[in-house]
Amino acid sequence: MPTSHDKIAMRLAQIITKLNDGEELDLKDLAREFNVSIRTIQRDFNDRLTSLPLDKTSGIYKLEEHSLGKLSYKDIKNFAAVSGILNLYPQLSNEFISSLLNKGANTPYKININTYEELQARDKDFEKLNDAILNHNVITFTYSDKKRELNPYKLINNNGIWYLAGTEEEDLKMYAFSKIQKLKVLNKTFSSKEELVQKIETNNANWFAQKVTEVTLEIKKPLIEFFLRRKILPNQKIVKQSEEKLVLSTNVAYEEEMLGVVKRGIPHIKILKPKDLNDKLKALLKAYIQNI
Repeated sequence: MPTSHDKIAMRLAQIITKLNDGEELDLKDLAREFNVSIRTIQRDFNDRLTSLPLDKTSGIYKLEEHSLGKLSYKDIKNFAAVSGILNLYPQLSNEFISSLLNKGANTPYKININTYEELQARDKDFEKLNDAILNHNVITFTYSDKKRELNPYKLINNNGIWYLAGTEEEDLKMYAFSKIQKLKVLNKTFSSKEELVQKIETNNANWFAQKVTEVTLEIKKPLIEFFLRRKILPNQKIVKQSEEKLVLSTNVAYEEEMLGVVKRGIPHIKILKPKDLNDKLKALLKAYIQNI
């Protein structure tokens, strides 16, 4: 489960992204979106985001016009140090910030934030992939004890898990970054295809998976509204809905991602099917309790 500090960092990450994109932010709307009080959002702006060049008019916050789309490295680093978002990205170099926020370029990142996995120990590999994507270098790596050669297109953070999207023998595939080993960037380059970039931008990880599993979840208050409003699950479908509980179905390609969603919602979420995934969750929880 994410700590309160994690939740603050993730909320601030989304607010700063909205600001840099030129959005005008209303405190009430933000409080409703993040399910916190207006006072909490006020504290975000008055205490945690004071280093940003903000314009406040009639309760609406936006970046000053001269800063739209071009927050400085110092702005981002000050924000990161205060918010804790340094844990989301393995290395927050000036080059990394530039590639992340440059809307004119094909950014190597696509981020759907809820929480994150900590990857500081893999910062060198993360930086290699960043450069390979921007420079269209072919890469090789070992994955599940098999050597792969890939044209890398995008690093995607989906429900807190980083994935690498790319083409292998013309097929668009996804790989969990944490499982990529022996990464090498080759001198060989490839031609990026715009239609693939757009497909990655507009779809979630499951579109690129060779095998998906149907999962059914039962969600109880107070998380029902959250799941309906945010559509946390990829291609989620309502199976049954009442005031007390919500049953959703979804197709997932990566068990780790689904288990992460469920663990963050315990005790208000349970897996109805498949049974083997529910058994795996029980085993994880049992091991956790035994180690407390």
